[in-house]
Amino acid sequence: MNATNSMPGFGNPMNGLWDAMEQLREGFERRFAPPRMARGDVRTAILTLLAEQPMHGYQIIQEIADRSDGAWKPSPGSVYPTLQLLADEGLIEADEADGRKTYSLTDEGRSAAAASEGAAPWEGSASSGGPSHNLALPKAGAKLAQAAAQVGRDGSPAQVEEAIAVLDDARRKLYAILAQE
Repeated sequence: MNATNSMPGFGNPMNGLWDAMEQLREGFERRFAPPRMARGDVRTAILTLLAEQPMHGYQIIQEIADRSDGAWKPSPGSVYPTLQLLADEGLIEADEADGRKTYSLTDEGRSAAAASEGAAPWEGSASSGGPSHNLALPKAGAKLAQAAAQVGRDGSPAQVEEAIAVLDDARRKLYAILAQE
């Protein structure tokens, strides 16, 4: 017996199902991943938010995530260096209270924010259905693929047959949804 034949599950047809489901899940994640925002978008987003009210860094991150319906949540590694750069440019100033810096626009910063007025970066990432709506279906599909793969890997032959029937029924129902007016 060679090393390949001694691997657990070798020759098991369910291994092919597992691989197919994993490819499906990865395809959903790649195709429907939230868009990456350009470097300048963090700057514009910060100026836009601070034009409304002073905020600390964590508030800025949370507000961007909320306004983009979760499609964009900039990392602290992009927000805090941008805040420092804006401060160095004299566009914002930081007031420290209780160990927390709160940032606000300077007069020059208000001018810069007004000059960059237009669609906020999080609005440009939204499509007609909204980012969270567009991500919900692929996430549900990926979860379904994971469940099917687990049944294929761990289920009995009868359970696998039952799962196939459920998936076939689900596929027919999805096409029926598209056929509706």
